[in-house]
Amino acid sequence: MREIINRSGILATMVVFAIVACLFGGCANIGSPEGGPRDYTPPVVTKTSPSMNALNFKGNKVEISFDEIVNIKDQQKKVVISPVQHDQPLIRALGKKITVEFRDTMRPETTYVIDFSNAIEDNNEANPLDGYAFTFSTGPEIDSLQVSGIALRASDLEPMQHVLVGLHSNLNDSAFTRLPLERITRTNDLGQFTIKGLKPGKYHVFALNDVDGDYRMARTEDIAFFDNIVEPTASTFTSQDTIFTFDHRIDTVTTGTHTEFLPNNVLLSMFNENYQSLYLVTYNRPSPNKLYIKFGAAVDTMPQLNVIRPSGFEYNNDWYRLERTVRGDSLFYWLTDSALIKSDTITVAARYLRMDSTDNIEWYADTLQFGYTKPNWLVKQEQENNKEREQNIKRLEQLREKMAQGKDVDSTEVADLEKALIIPEPKLKIEFGNKSTIEVYDSITVNVNAPIKDIDMRRVKLEMKHDSVYESIKALPFVQSNEFDLMTYKLPMQFEPDSSYRLIIYPDAFTSIYGLTNDSVSINFRVKALEEYANVTIHVNIADHAFVELLDSKDSPVLTSIVTNGTATFNNVLPETYYMRLTIDRNDNGKWDTGNYSQHLQPEEVYYYPKTLKLRKNWDMEQQWNIYETALDLQKPEAIKKNKPEKRKNSLEKDNKKKSSDEDEEDDEFNSTGFGNSSYSGNKYRDYQNTQRNQGGSSNRARQR
Repeated sequence: MREIINRSGILATMVVFAIVACLFGGCANIGSPEGGPRDYTPPVVTKTSPSMNALNFKGNKVEISFDEIVNIKDQQKKVVISPVQHDQPLIRALGKKITVEFRDTMRPETTYVIDFSNAIEDNNEANPLDGYAFTFSTGPEIDSLQVSGIALRASDLEPMQHVLVGLHSNLNDSAFTRLPLERITRTNDLGQFTIKGLKPGKYHVFALNDVDGDYRMARTEDIAFFDNIVEPTASTFTSQDTIFTFDHRIDTVTTGTHTEFLPNNVLLSMFNENYQSLYLVTYNRPSPNKLYIKFGAAVDTMPQLNVIRPSGFEYNNDWYRLERTVRGDSLFYWLTDSALIKSDTITVAARYLRMDSTDNIEWYADTLQFGYTKPNWLVKQEQENNKEREQNIKRLEQLREKMAQGKDVDSTEVADLEKALIIPEPKLKIEFGNKSTIEVYDSITVNVNAPIKDIDMRRVKLEMKHDSVYESIKALPFVQSNEFDLMTYKLPMQFEPDSSYRLIIYPDAFTSIYGLTNDSVSINFRVKALEEYANVTIHVNIADHAFVELLDSKDSPVLTSIVTNGTATFNNVLPETYYMRLTIDRNDNGKWDTGNYSQHLQPEEVYYYPKTLKLRKNWDMEQQWNIYETALDLQKPEAIKKNKPEKRKNSLEKDNKKKSSDEDEEDDEFNSTGFGNSSYSGNKYRDYQNTQRNQGGSSNRARQR
């Protein structure tokens, strides 16, 4: 199990915030007259009932008073009370006071923690009181141990904001699925968490996006589990601490005594098992020539369908062509027989796989009826078309009668009416899927609007331009893009770079299963020159069983390369700005795989290159990448990170828009994750980190071709 480690970074950040809170805690927050300086100080707690860390509490109500009027923001997703409450307490902010009224019976000899995160803010400027938690006990002692860490989405290292994190002292695997979490908290905007109020003991730690609100795992929810049993401990130490001003400048350096709570490096990689129950969701007949069946999960074994009405198809397996969507859960049966197409109702005996109540897959026999009723919009459109046709016929008869009488008639109107009354022969629609300029690795594709029965390559002509003259070259036969995509065909050819081509598809080259053929279509296209691309070679400290993806500005994969002997290569890359992600591909299937709790299977590990790759035309780039060099929560570049901390309307940057770039960098460092900006220590990644640092860090070089 991977761990995020930066104990010194966490500790330093905790100390800074603690001292800042103490420094300003005793100062009254006097309101400024209109036009005065902006208030940047958070609300200050002036009194609590009971007192903080009170023992032997017997009531059911907590009151917290402040030096100014306060509000509670996003209470439902930020405020958490531990242990878990079955009947949620009533939490209210009124004036300068917040009250918490418990509705559950208070448990004896139990430490309670009301964690407000950053939900408390002042009324005027919305300054948040970060990390405030109120603790008391119904017994003679306070349980004060803590466990800290971070929750990241396993597939892309996005911080998991405001998800539940909790633990069980019951170490059975089934506790997470059967019992509510015992002690809980929520992650903050950076995905960080601290579970407080713990007794000494052994625990399993979990994260949960608790959609159904029962504080336990459901197979459809996002989850994470820590592989190791944790035993919280505490120790004291002294350090030189720095107090900062509110604009992040050094104020005072002091010596302080602090408590270190361990473990503070728990990494929870959240994933969804992508559990989908296999069952028949729906079926219908969207058009006379098509049947549609949708399942709750991807279908690997196709259903067995036999037409029982109309009769005559019981032993005929050639009455359809099957199309399947990319997800694999939706099936389209294109009818090939005119008798079926004309039938008002088609009855099918179906056998398909589905899950029973115990999640076992079994064959199930069913009878499905597919009726077709024209949609209202189509009926209305046909009525309007018929009405317009009748009007045209009547008008044409009037004009012809005038012509017979020798009267002057507008011949253009007559010709237009005659043309409008001609019912065009239906044609197969065919379009090119490419633009006029294609990449060197592309093939030419065509899209059709009905399954194809035959392609006559004698009526397909491919030409290559030499100087200013097009000359014919042999074209390979069109092939279906994949087994279940009936609407896309490609020309499987490798085109010459920096060359021009012309593809002509003459009439009747493509014939659909309904006998329709195409009109003539053509496309002129150019293949880019190799000089218009860049080549990238990535050297990673992973020998194999991994792949690297080049990502665009939306964090979407553009190109993928398998790592072989520690190297991933990307040839003919468009000159853009890219990002990189590496996946440890433990099963070598070329894609990221999720985890499975019942199998104790963690999701495949993902790493991000923390910098950008800016590629230029006709350049070769080599890049060294130690995937362990940067702390995991700091790897993903901010430019493509989606789950970012919320921006407060009263941020200092609004009043200091002209800050220097150096000050901006200081702000970024100060506001970064509480896991700090240094690297791992104390886990399996430390050796890579130290080795890389001793060798002088990573390097890259680029040269022009």
